[in-house]
Amino acid sequence: MCGIVGFVGRGPAAAPILDALKRLEYRGYDSAGIATLERGLLTRRRAVGKLKNLEKRLSSEPLAGRIGIGHTRWATHGRPNEENAHPHAVDGVAVVHNGIVENHRELRDELEQAGARFVTETDS
Repeated sequence: MCGIVGFVGRGPAAAPILDALKRLEYRGYDSAGIATLERGLLTRRRAVGKLKNLEKRLSSEPLAGRIGIGHTRWATHGRPNEENAHPHAVDGVAVVHNGIVENHRELRDELEQAGARFVTETDS
């Protein structure tokens, strides 16, 4: 089952978000990620597998934003890989979601016909 955490604070958001995601580990997941906003720029880090993989990535590529979201994903659509891990981001907006979008195929087909380009296999 997925988990979502949000943070707005005076210091970097990534550490508190990661700590909160660790509290949700018992729920099960296959990938995780964090996106933060710093000076109007959206930056994210994602990793497949356990949170220790995301933690390792954050230690070598820290996030300094004070506003952020984090997500642990349990795959319902798309393989468990970094491309399909949340948060998804485009044009300075990051999204996460829990649950299943039942009509995602129809929505995707309609949007692709209108010119949208998708980079994940998920239903987000």
